[in-house]
Amino acid sequence: MFEIGTSLREARLRHGLDFAQLESATKIRGKYLRALEDEQFEQLPAQTYVKGFLRTYADVLGLDGQLYVDEFNSRYGVDADEPPVRTRPAVRAQRRVQTNVVIGALVGIAVVTALVIVAWTAGSPDDQNLPGVGTTRSAKERPAVPRLPNAPASITLRAVRASVFLLVRKNSPNGKVLFNQSLDAGDSRQFTVRRLWVNTGTPENLRVLVGGKRTQLPGGRPQVFYVTRRGISGA
Repeated sequence: MFEIGTSLREARLRHGLDFAQLESATKIRGKYLRALEDEQFEQLPAQTYVKGFLRTYADVLGLDGQLYVDEFNSRYGVDADEPPVRTRPAVRAQRRVQTNVVIGALVGIAVVTALVIVAWTAGSPDDQNLPGVGTTRSAKERPAVPRLPNAPASITLRAVRASVFLLVRKNSPNGKVLFNQSLDAGDSRQFTVRRLWVNTGTPENLRVLVGGKRTQLPGGRPQVFYVTRRGISGA
């Protein structure tokens, strides 16, 4: 038998080393190295740490680490195959509580999210509007846009059955000439103005559309007429 702590201290002093240097070399805290030299093994976390620290400390000092482990086992009756240190019950219980809290929080978040999704899908479209996001209104909900009587109209002159000669002016008989030639059957000419003055000799071959809707020509064989948003009138 030999003194574990005394031989470690003598080897350290023989090499002229202090605990700060040995702590850096062994990666073992200085207070544990001091406890090994003082043979205060109860200050170490567990007996498995004692054996590991003894072997490392002795090897760094140039001693036989296994010899110190065997001496420790023989003196304190510790089996070489001692099981690893277990976590204390209080620590395990605390970890279980923390884990349960986290799981409970995640479950709560999932439940709230599910309720929000259900409320969103079950609610009416009007209840699903987000702030700042406009809602598309149906045609019935859109406010009617007033039509100005003098606003320009989309007027189409189309030749049917046969060609038709047209003299078309803007607004009046003295207005700007917009069209002055024959229009072949099936062809059309579109104008966007407030009023057209139209002169044709064959109105039976002419079809007039205002805003895409067909407008009936006056009775008889009119040759000169006006076309506005409201329809056709004699000139």
